[in-house]
Amino acid sequence: MPAIPATTVANLRDLGSLPLGPGRSVREGLVFRSGQLDRLDPADTAVGALGIRTVVDLRTAGERAERPDRVPPGGRLVVADVLADFLATSGLPPAARLKTLLSDPALAEEHLGGGRAQAAFTRTYRAFVTTESARASYRALLTELGDPAAGPLLFHCTAGKDRTGWAATVVLSLLGADERTVMGEYLAVNPGVREAFAPLIEGFTAQGGDPDLALALIGVVPEYLEAALDEVAVRHGSMEKYVREGLGVPDEVVDVLRERLTVHAA
Repeated sequence: MPAIPATTVANLRDLGSLPLGPGRSVREGLVFRSGQLDRLDPADTAVGALGIRTVVDLRTAGERAERPDRVPPGGRLVVADVLADFLATSGLPPAARLKTLLSDPALAEEHLGGGRAQAAFTRTYRAFVTTESARASYRALLTELGDPAAGPLLFHCTAGKDRTGWAATVVLSLLGADERTVMGEYLAVNPGVREAFAPLIEGFTAQGGDPDLALALIGVVPEYLEAALDEVAVRHGSMEKYVREGLGVPDEVVDVLRERLTVHAA
């Protein structure tokens, strides 16, 4: 799906209308993804028209403190810190410090040059599957989506590509999207992310930063998502078992989620 042209929220997308197999698709207007909401303006008609009632913030405490969400009027905020455990054991991963790294090419090169950025993102994606904070966060998201009384929901991180990308993958996979659809939706955020971070990328390269490193930090590539999917396969065997056993989401919640978010053609 193309990005929703909001002026105050980057990378805003509706998962609706994505195909789920013959005669089925994701219901429009119920589940959205985006980057951070610190600049959200209630007067932004593209956002206001969505009627969002729940916002799930997947960011760390530091990210939330630095750039607090502006929740749409009438909306409810749910904090789901995916990286809390990763932060405690391995330090802040690049997904949570993009702006710091892009403002200091020497720091970025020292820590993430020479292919280390890709390795760092791969480790982070595997942590999305394995750490308790990530499991609790994605369980919270699916529980909200599986509430029969839930209204439109938006989930987000900072850039709206990594923690948010895995969340979208889990939701779409549960709904029955095939691998091509899941990967296509995951990669479709790249233009929006690059546009949102264009000034930082330009400043990074103007200071002598490696443009390939900048793109490795800003963009997403299949290998990142494949690392998380491999972790699911090795540990649980399937996405269904990951959700049931790894995340602890009851089958009845998944059933409601599927019913709410799926449209069947007449």
